[in-house]
Amino acid sequence: MQLHISPSLRHVTVLPGKGVREFIKVKVGSRRISYRMVFYSLLFLTFVLRFIFVLTAVNTIDGQTKCSTLGCLGKRLGPRILGQRLESKVPEVIYQVLEETPSLNEIKGDVEIPQTLEEFVAELKEESVSDAKTFAVKLRAMVILLEERTRKAKIQEYLYRHVASSSIPKQLHCLALRLANEHAMNANARLQLPSPELVPALVDNSYYHFVLASDNILAASVVANSLVLNSLYPEKVVLHIITDRKTYSPMQAWFSLHPLTPAIIEVKGLHHFDWLTKGKVPVLEAMEKDQRVRSQFRGGSSAIVANKTEKPYVIASKLQALSPKYNSLMNHIRIYLPELFPSLDKVVFLDDDIVVQTDLTALWDIDMNGKVNGAVETCRGGDKFVMTKRLKSYLNFSHPLISQNFDPDECAWAYGMNIFDLEAWRKTDISKTYDYWLQENLKSDLSLWQLGTLPPGLIAFHGHVKIIDPFWHMLGLGYQENTSIADAKSAGVIHFNGRAKPWLDIAFPQLQKLWTKYVDASDKFIKSCHIRT
Repeated sequence: MQLHISPSLRHVTVLPGKGVREFIKVKVGSRRISYRMVFYSLLFLTFVLRFIFVLTAVNTIDGQTKCSTLGCLGKRLGPRILGQRLESKVPEVIYQVLEETPSLNEIKGDVEIPQTLEEFVAELKEESVSDAKTFAVKLRAMVILLEERTRKAKIQEYLYRHVASSSIPKQLHCLALRLANEHAMNANARLQLPSPELVPALVDNSYYHFVLASDNILAASVVANSLVLNSLYPEKVVLHIITDRKTYSPMQAWFSLHPLTPAIIEVKGLHHFDWLTKGKVPVLEAMEKDQRVRSQFRGGSSAIVANKTEKPYVIASKLQALSPKYNSLMNHIRIYLPELFPSLDKVVFLDDDIVVQTDLTALWDIDMNGKVNGAVETCRGGDKFVMTKRLKSYLNFSHPLISQNFDPDECAWAYGMNIFDLEAWRKTDISKTYDYWLQENLKSDLSLWQLGTLPPGLIAFHGHVKIIDPFWHMLGLGYQENTSIADAKSAGVIHFNGRAKPWLDIAFPQLQKLWTKYVDASDKFIKSCHIRT
């Protein structure tokens, strides 16, 4: 077969046998060129022709139809390449109108505004828009209207998600009630955890100690299951579960009836820690004052949603911080780890909305270099939505107390999966610093940071953080639905931080599967409470 392409490319010869691609050759004089050169030559030629077509179309729109020569193209193309702006055919009055500050009537929507694109086009066809200025005014009013509607819809969505994430799903409530009843009726649900012969392991530093503080039984079971099933040395794993008084009995019942042998599980209630129940604990006082100040000055979710100037994502973060979780002692308890475990040298603290996907005992091999807190930093990474957090993302740098003490561009780090060197911690004033800044925030009408426990943690551990590889902690699965499944599966620990918790109906279905795989659908308690897996 011969294909005449040009005088210089005389013909293409197709040789039969091992495949056309391997044997296409082009003869040019005495040289032989591979099919790839022909292919890229044709591709380049196609690109040039399309480019000429586009420029010609632009010229035609601008009123210059005779521009088919290379010289004319050069005149048109040159200023574009050099970054110069060609004379626009758009009337200047349109730019002027669009750049003007909208009137109060436009903002309120009192003027007659097309409600849809179809209405807007219909008005154009009916010639009710007779000049460029009227066109621009109507266009601007329509855009303002649609922007405001979009903003309200977004805020309403965030409010609904906040309500859904702050309430206790009936399935979880059912699970707690069933287990509490089992604890009362079944002696096997009241077994000592751990068994007496394993108690010495609770203070043995040759074991790998993990701490989980939670009042969510289902979530705690997933953390425990994923931790033990992915451990290379489950017989050396000790998981200390701390819960509140009301959840203690059902939590003990669950782990008594679902042992994770050979791992060692301890379940303790806050009421079992004498030092926490006696005397004054600064964080408890701060929490009580925080609730009073918040109700008096912040107005709860209604006041946050009513703000007309803040962007929807800012409102979303404030609503999230209002979650009862952030004002729960379960969330503050990590600041007292040295007192809770006085015999231990090192622990890994886990939030109850994480899933472990790899062996975490390797964390004990990380050299902390004298630092107290091993954490993943959150200002660098491929996900520009999740991994762009710096101190200014959490602290209020318009307040002199913050601006005088911290750098707004300093990288933040994550709670959720942290290595704590308790031995090094005991040589610092981290816990006292944490309590001090909680008090200062109360004195400042909660104006030093957004609501939550990470901001005071960023302050208290300032200068005491060892940055670890991001493999160990992937964030954002509770608010970034575009998270790649492949990326999530390749992380050591995934964290469903955000409102879309994996045990809620508002969870992202494609990510939720990474969590539900550790829930046993055949378990009688799971089935009886209709917990979907």
